[in-house]
Amino acid sequence: MKKLLLPSLVALALAACGTEQTTEEASAVDDSASSTTTVPTVTTPSRSAASLDPLDRAGNSVFFDYDSYVVRSEARPLIDAHAKRLAQDSSRKVTIQGNADERGSREYNLALGQKRAEAVRRALRLLGARDAQIEAVSLGEEHPACTETTESCYAQNRRGDFVYLGR
Repeated sequence: MKKLLLPSLVALALAACGTEQTTEEASAVDDSASSTTTVPTVTTPSRSAASLDPLDRAGNSVFFDYDSYVVRSEARPLIDAHAKRLAQDSSRKVTIQGNADERGSREYNLALGQKRAEAVRRALRLLGARDAQIEAVSLGEEHPACTETTESCYAQNRRGDFVYLGR
């Protein structure tokens, strides 16, 4: 019964977030599909897709809209997969690295990166990961995935990255 109750509660909690965010806690997940920005994907070479862990094929980044720390609905499957990985192995730990594009002051981008990392952390916890398994840190604008000054490049830099420790 417990195994059925937890996923139901998580689904209800995510659905209750709605589209009106008035506090940080309410802004962990966005049900709206209002984003029109297309996020380019970054592929990693080497091993064949069949040999990779499903999470490796899906990616290790959650992307955000401009000036936002609301987790977009298309990130839910990725976050759910990471939460399941953490729930199944209580010794596994992950750091969520929040990032921002270069627009805004250094201080603002550090704060925004932290809010993005915390939003992903809250979503993982809602889906069953333990608090002790997750660390949220901000890298601000210091570690861009792309250095061009285009909107598609900025979109690649507005992200939270999953970095597993030890394995």
